[in-house]
Amino acid sequence: MSYSHNTMGSGSRTARRTFDFGRTHVVRPKGKHQATIVWLHGLGDNGSSWSQLLESLPLPNIKWICPTAPTRPVALLGGFPYTAWFDVSELSENGPDDWEGLDASAAHIANLLSTEPCDVKVGIGGFSMGAAMALYSATACALGRYGNGNPYNINLRAIVGLSGWLPGSRCLRNKIEVSHEAARRAASLPIMLGHGTCDDVVPYKHGEISAHSLNVAGFRNLTFKDYEGIGHYTIPKEMNEVCNWLTARLGLEG
Repeated sequence: MSYSHNTMGSGSRTARRTFDFGRTHVVRPKGKHQATIVWLHGLGDNGSSWSQLLESLPLPNIKWICPTAPTRPVALLGGFPYTAWFDVSELSENGPDDWEGLDASAAHIANLLSTEPCDVKVGIGGFSMGAAMALYSATACALGRYGNGNPYNINLRAIVGLSGWLPGSRCLRNKIEVSHEAARRAASLPIMLGHGTCDDVVPYKHGEISAHSLNVAGFRNLTFKDYEGIGHYTIPKEMNEVCNWLTARLGLEG
């Protein structure tokens, strides 16, 4: 599936940038379908690898949707093409954010959730860059709009971000504070963050800073868990805690 986004170029010309997303893998619920979660892979990965892990989790009432990001040049990796939800040049609170890429991926994810039954609770989770994308979607949900101003219409009920960071953290608080409705949505959205203290890819400090930025901006229903001695990967303990958290927050049976 491709997503086209118009931006004003030089003069009066309109430049069209198209993002071609890869294959989407779906894990059907083994029990009663109570929730659907889009799970987002990290940089250079694809939806298939995570779908296999998610299928093994003891969460029979969740449908998992595992899309694959577009292949695009990534500045952080010398401009070489990788599967990436957005471009990134540096992991820093002061680095530039690829708003166009973030909005395109957030819209693609929202589109995947838009056809779910109205009685099914929906959420987004992810690892590394996928976690960053999940958190950006959380901010779009709270604000009720994407960065480009288009309305965000998905009512997210849970966000999980493992070993990731928060794009656009610098200006988030100001955006939330000017709207009572945005503040209300932010305060009610459950978020779980997990990060290994020995992560050498997305350093632990970025997880801490992201949790602090979200909390200061008004995301009060936030759980942050650190995993001592763990690097840039997940462990069974972390995934077990994700399962328990999702079961409690989404009111899942069994």
